[in-house]
Amino acid sequence: MNNLTIAEKKAENGSRLNFDEAMLLYNNSSILDLAQWARAAKERHSKKDVYFNINHHINLSNTCTALCPLCAFSVKPGSKKGYLLSLKDIAASVKAAWHNDPHLTEIHVVSSLYPDINFEYYIQVLQTIKNILPQIHIQAFTPVEIAYFAKISSFSIRQVLQKLKAAGLSSLPGGGAEILDDNIRKIICPEKASSAEWINVVETAHSMGIPTNASILYGHIESKEHRLHHLFKLRDIQDKTNGFNAFISFPFYPLHTKLALNYIIKPVTAWENLKFIAISRLILDNIDHIKAFWIMLTKEIAQLSLVFGADDLDGTVGKEKIIHAAGAKESNMMTKDDLTHIIQQAGYVPVERDSLYNPVNKN
Repeated sequence: MNNLTIAEKKAENGSRLNFDEAMLLYNNSSILDLAQWARAAKERHSKKDVYFNINHHINLSNTCTALCPLCAFSVKPGSKKGYLLSLKDIAASVKAAWHNDPHLTEIHVVSSLYPDINFEYYIQVLQTIKNILPQIHIQAFTPVEIAYFAKISSFSIRQVLQKLKAAGLSSLPGGGAEILDDNIRKIICPEKASSAEWINVVETAHSMGIPTNASILYGHIESKEHRLHHLFKLRDIQDKTNGFNAFISFPFYPLHTKLALNYIIKPVTAWENLKFIAISRLILDNIDHIKAFWIMLTKEIAQLSLVFGADDLDGTVGKEKIIHAAGAKESNMMTKDDLTHIIQQAGYVPVERDSLYNPVNKN
């Protein structure tokens, strides 16, 4: 029996893959076989259920000191295009989201590495949301932002997280991981947190009972080896902490980015998105949920991803700016009925969830 056959047998029966076996599958196995094995892996974790939640996104600012070449959203400090939401703006956004759907369970907040603002602002953001919706789950601030908050304050990572948790933080999104390889990060996001800093934040959060998501941004200058090494780092962290709720793969949108000026980067194809979701499901055997982020994938590919190992379509979102600045064409909003229809049409059972995957309503 050759090495590829051994790897395929392990994928088929759900055995843990090593790096070389995963690479063999990624490079050589039929996409339909990968889909079949990933679908079986998904059903071992969540049976026929597919999850979504009623959430609302708030992007606090687009002014950023990092100015990553991969980002089309941020503007340099002093730009007339820059903005920073006031606490009044945030309150209005939260109230409007609640008015639009009183079944809202999550407010998702991300920002930028904004200069010349006190850490206290971010505490007040959480307090403002909690004052309006005391019961709401706030998923806020990527590990990159948490590392930045420590730098602009006199606090350690743990102290930053303690203060945010006391103000209402419930969990962290998984953004900013990009590729956990510092040689790649020096090109795509040189002013962001290093791989070690990102990992330190998530492991610290997990040790404090603050769950996070995990993510990857792929389809730019990285190799397949970089992608898989990233996945294995996430798997190792999960073995250690068991703190990741879900994994999300973000295909890179090159439009309007500086990175696309220096490198020939073609948008990730639907075929590659689906193949990567499948291989992610097979490698990340210890992370229960794989998200198909419909805003980036399109609704059609997100739906198809449900038979490639994904079991979560994220949520209603409401308003998203960062990905749209780089060329995403999908609308900012899906209704509960839209999500339910997509899931049922694919042959699965829609489960409205909270941010920790407790069922709110099973349709």
